Amino acid sequence: MKTGVSRSWILVDSKGESSILDLDKYAIMKRVPIHARDLRILDPLLSYPSAILGREKAIVLNLEHIKAIITTDEVLLRDPLDDNVAPVVEELQRRLPLPAIGFGEGEDDDQPAVNGTQNEMQTVEPTEFPFEFRALEVALEGVCSYLDTQTRELETAAYPALDELTSKISSRNLDRVRKLKSAMTRLTSRVQKVRDDLEQLLEDDDDMADLYLSRKVAGASSPLSGQGALYWSPDSPKLLSKTSKISGLTQEETDVEELEMLLEAYFVQIESTMNKLRTLREYIDDTEDYINIQLDNHRNQLIQLELFLSSGTVCLTVYSLVAAIFGMNIPYPWRKDHGYIFKWVVMLAGIASASIFLSIISYARHKGLVGS
Repeated sequence: MKTGVSRSWILVDSKGESSILDLDKYAIMKRVPIHARDLRILDPLLSYPSAILGREKAIVLNLEHIKAIITTDEVLLRDPLDDNVAPVVEELQRRLPLPAIGFGEGEDDDQPAVNGTQNEMQTVEPTEFPFEFRALEVALEGVCSYLDTQTRELETAAYPALDELTSKISSRNLDRVRKLKSAMTRLTSRVQKVRDDLEQLLEDDDDMADLYLSRKVAGASSPLSGQGALYWSPDSPKLLSKTSKISGLTQEETDVEELEMLLEAYFVQIESTMNKLRTLREYIDDTEDYINIQLDNHRNQLIQLELFLSSGTVCLTVYSLVAAIFGMNIPYPWRKDHGYIFKWVVMLAGIASASIFLSIISYARHKGLVGS
């Protein structure tokens, strides 16, 4: 029986207030101006890779268990009842609200109408992180902390198991390490995806500029938005051609240093998690090398034992050959009245067999086939 995809979303606004919504994709597209292809990225039934996409009025975020749509004043988060999503929702409710800060209170009435444009430009400049960046920071922190926690749990289980395997090689220990290695490989792949997404975003200033939703909204509503092209430097025609199609932002508005510092902080954190997994991988490889050396040593000991046994078998064959010759039922003239010859045959045959055995072992040691 197929289970339907959960349509449960939680909405967290700029005041930190949340509400559970039951919306299908069409209702989401009507509420948030994004395309259907962007919404499919958040579909848990479709295996889309991790992504941080900046759209005209929203940020589409798909990182691990966090599947969210961030706008300038609200966050839509999928599957709020998930145990891994609940802490992120609580953190959003705690960190999204900002204390009320008045911009030029009591001064609007005193300023002449000529300076109205200047006042509007001053109100655009935020004194704190924009809403979308605060929400993005909470999401990145949740993902990085979640992956780091899983890495530490894996380290806690892996290192004792590897040490136990080096002290005692058994099927149980080998199977335990095999499962841990598989879990480490899957976790490394997930961490690598998040790391690559952050690195790719950091390398492209245009993609980072697309995440400035508040700036784009302010630029679109500003009376000077149509004159933004006049502020562009002629030394950057590529930047002019791209942004002039959007909202004609000024050169100051293309500064992404604030977001770059935010992303770099979590890139360093995810890189630290990646280094832990690399260290664990090297420890596993070293353990495998040590076990292979031990197995090779045991194999060499078995080969030496086989050489000893084979040499002894050859010597006994020589001794048996002498016994077989004298045991033939053939009349010999010297068999009469010569009982003393039996002990000489036994002694000489034993001495010859022992000499052959010692010669074989000495030759093997001379050639380095057995240990001294």
